[in-house]
Amino acid sequence: MVENPSTRSFVVPYNPSPPTPPHCSQVGKGSLAEYIETHWAPGRGGAPKTQDSQERRTRLHIVPHLGQLPLRSIAATDLRAFITKLESTVSSVDYQRSILSELSSILEAAVDDKRLARNPMHAKSVRWPKSPREQRHAWPMDTALRVRDAINERSSIAVVVGLGCGLRQGEVFGLSPEDVDYERGLLHVRRQVQAIHGRLYFTLPKGKKIRTVDLPRSVAEELKRHIEAFPPVEVELPWGKPEGERKKSSLLLTTRFGNAVAVNTWNTYTWKPALAKAGVIPPRAEGAKAWQWAAAPKDGFHVLRHTYASIMLEAGESVVTLARWLGHSSPAITLGYYAHFMPEAGSKGRGTIDRLLGERGDRLAGRNSPDSPQRR
Repeated sequence: MVENPSTRSFVVPYNPSPPTPPHCSQVGKGSLAEYIETHWAPGRGGAPKTQDSQERRTRLHIVPHLGQLPLRSIAATDLRAFITKLESTVSSVDYQRSILSELSSILEAAVDDKRLARNPMHAKSVRWPKSPREQRHAWPMDTALRVRDAINERSSIAVVVGLGCGLRQGEVFGLSPEDVDYERGLLHVRRQVQAIHGRLYFTLPKGKKIRTVDLPRSVAEELKRHIEAFPPVEVELPWGKPEGERKKSSLLLTTRFGNAVAVNTWNTYTWKPALAKAGVIPPRAEGAKAWQWAAAPKDGFHVLRHTYASIMLEAGESVVTLARWLGHSSPAITLGYYAHFMPEAGSKGRGTIDRLLGERGDRLAGRNSPDSPQRR
């Protein structure tokens, strides 16, 4: 059987014994693909989901275009051609930059390993695509409510929590009844459900940060109704990675078979049909398979989080508070994503200055009036 190169993984078993340092004559020898497989991939760190994304970027984009080149001969001209190729084949500038960042990290590791004298990605002529200040897209409230009403009854709570508390999709799927503090009106975000190659596991929220968000009364009431109709189910999954130690947690949202929800399956068979029913995307084409829906990159579950942010900012909520609720590492990130949802930004300060200076102007005008006692 011929191996499909697109499915080949560059992860190899880790060898605990340190490699023999190369001699000067060996520095830079071997192809980029060989270096990735033998030296870079085994030592990759980070969360399992991050490692999986790194492996995909390397396997699908870097190795097919540059992997055959000898490591020591990779030059700025090769990288300029690679960037041009990316710009013509990868639509997202952010994803183009993530691929280039991966490549730069690999070459930087080769410098540290004394297999390259310098990182050619740092050459002045190698110009990365400029990252656009992409504004986040939010739904009008009536669209969000149509989707909530169109989705099946078991899953409607996911829309309510995403829209009403700004949780990420995996965080909604990892929510437990123990995370809900009805008395204080708080929701504790302690875990999420992730998947790698179809294998589900529990892990900490993004950034490995547990956080607490505000729980509106309306969302709390919906949670109570959901729990009454669909009692929580205790689910056992690995923790931290697919091979991790298994832990149990009672989940608010599960499949009808009592299993944790798999994001990709839910998106295809629950979310997309609801979008079509609500008129957000076109119906499935006649004769199409059950999983064949129109692409909806701006109408994924994450749009509920953007809509939540827009509602909070338009209501005058503090950016600092919203950043904490969303789990952003800095309010600057929140502001960069959602500043366009603040239509009165600038006008409030301008109005305050006008009022202050206007009062002073009124006082001065009063003093200079012919009828003012100070003019007599």
